[in-house]
Amino acid sequence: MTLEAFADTIVPGEKRHPDDHAIAGVSTGGGAVTSGAIELLAHPAGGLADVLEPLSMGLNAQAAGYAQAQDLALDEALPPFVALPFEHRTALVQHLVGPENPEKGMWVGLALFSNMAFDSAAHISTADALAAGHPGLLTIGYAPPGPDKLWRFEPASYGRPLAPMHPHTTASGSPA
Repeated sequence: MTLEAFADTIVPGEKRHPDDHAIAGVSTGGGAVTSGAIELLAHPAGGLADVLEPLSMGLNAQAAGYAQAQDLALDEALPPFVALPFEHRTALVQHLVGPENPEKGMWVGLALFSNMAFDSAAHISTADALAAGHPGLLTIGYAPPGPDKLWRFEPASYGRPLAPMHPHTTASGSPA
């Protein structure tokens, strides 16, 4: 829940249900969480899977300290970061990724993965993500593939070749 709240702070979305505490609901449509941020963070290829629990614990420790410094009363039934109101989540994240924070690297990495889930669906194939209605790819207007799941862009962007072929280019398109 804590990592979902962090991802939602980076790319906000709408609540999945009325009692959703992780997603603040400050935006319409799907955000990082519904785009698969947790699945991407937990993917073995990303290198963060083994440290998600310590990151979550660290984030909650930071949130508890922040809440105490701001004299905020938090709902004790929720993890501290989740219990922070959205504007305080964003203020804390701004501090965590700020240039003066010596631990910024891990928080910036977490933020980057949250963004990647939304804007590239890095954890699943693009064709499958679009077929499933991936909110991030649809929001940025990613064009769907053809029926064979391949992308083709027949005309050149200006309706003509952009440059003449080099005379030593091979048939496969490689330079000689």
